[in-house]
Amino acid sequence: MVTVRREKDSMGVIEVPADKLWGAQTQRSLEHFRISTEKMPVSLIHALALTKRAAAKVNQDLGLLAAEKASAIIEAADEVLAGKHADEFPLAIWQTGSGTQSNMNMNEVLANRASEILGGVRGMERKVHPNDDVNKSQSSNDVFPTAMHVAALLALREHLIPQLSALTDTLRDKSHAFADIVKIGRTHLQDATPLTLGQEISGWVAMLEHNLRHIEHSLPHVAELALGGTAVGTGLNTHPEYARRVAEELATITAAPFVTAPNKFEALATCDALVQAHGALKGLAASLMKIANDVRWLASGPRCGIGEIAIPENEPGSSIMPGKVNPTQCEAVTMLCCQVMGNDVAINMGGASGNFELNVYRPMVIHNFLQTVRLLADGMASFNQHCASGIEPNRERITQLLNESLMLVTALNTHIGYDKAAEIAKKAHKEGLTLKASAVALGYLSDAEFDAWVRPELMVGSMTPGR
Repeated sequence: MVTVRREKDSMGVIEVPADKLWGAQTQRSLEHFRISTEKMPVSLIHALALTKRAAAKVNQDLGLLAAEKASAIIEAADEVLAGKHADEFPLAIWQTGSGTQSNMNMNEVLANRASEILGGVRGMERKVHPNDDVNKSQSSNDVFPTAMHVAALLALREHLIPQLSALTDTLRDKSHAFADIVKIGRTHLQDATPLTLGQEISGWVAMLEHNLRHIEHSLPHVAELALGGTAVGTGLNTHPEYARRVAEELATITAAPFVTAPNKFEALATCDALVQAHGALKGLAASLMKIANDVRWLASGPRCGIGEIAIPENEPGSSIMPGKVNPTQCEAVTMLCCQVMGNDVAINMGGASGNFELNVYRPMVIHNFLQTVRLLADGMASFNQHCASGIEPNRERITQLLNESLMLVTALNTHIGYDKAAEIAKKAHKEGLTLKASAVALGYLSDAEFDAWVRPELMVGSMTPGR
């Protein structure tokens, strides 16, 4: 039989497992929202703990919270940040849209643990109150959006941006290494004029560089914190210096550029910062999907595909067909990009659906946002390590396809005109001739003229890869 203790909130007394630090409101949420399996992300829980830690410090400094209580709350928050008490935060994503129950979950856990640190007990006789002490100068309406922004900014800065930069560096190195390899270009999945493999990959590099800039441009808005706005943005029940000082404290303990939001009404009523930041992440997903698709097309084969590049052999490709090297890293990336694009739709819908002074889609928004960051960061790391870093050119195949392409005839346009060049290509294609044989047969130029004018290495222009 489970041992219980009695906890009390504004709705009355409720039984809670005696070995748990949470209290009445957490227990009610567990009983009323048994929906699916998605729980609050660990990074969001840690962001809530950081927020409570900063609030306790500032409330103490402002003379609003006794030093011993503030110290105990800070110690309890540090325990959460160190990975202790992980099973004390069991609530579902699918709860109140303001995140109130998760805010109270943190308040209750920190209050009970702080009480123990002070030599007290858990429950109704505790020495630290979840609302009066841990939640002092706060409302769920400003705490949860603050934690969302803290979690989002730290995830972007510490996880996604480093992996994006690393993948960009790898592809930039490949672009430079393959700068002299002339290959056939393709548009509409049809043969086109030549370029170098380095130039082709330089396009991927530029895409990722643009994505990084778009993400970085979204960060200042994400760095704005709602804390200090309390219930509707007016700052009711807060010290005049509280909002600025608590943002400064969070900036100090995270080494991140957090500031107090200049307009708390916007900070509470919208998820615009995360909608816009996720838009940049969706753009990254679109770029990664294009890159991954290009890689798997270029690596297709081994005998009946394009086969211009080779990718690492990481695992057997088929349970029935031996010898296959499937582009599994590309497939993983394209799948996760689809998920990111779906997350963007959900975040856009949630961000657009707030009413008046509060957006009530917040748990869903941050759940999807953090999932996107994790998917993209992990996906880029895996793709970089197990695919991109091992890309090598198949020079023989590249040369074969280049020499067989009818689109080299484009070089003749300025010498004999478009119509005659097109006639040469059509005759070569219809009769299975080389371009040179077709041109000479039609009498439009000599062998020497063809060799002088149709030179793939002179058709790639002077565009330097990476610029």
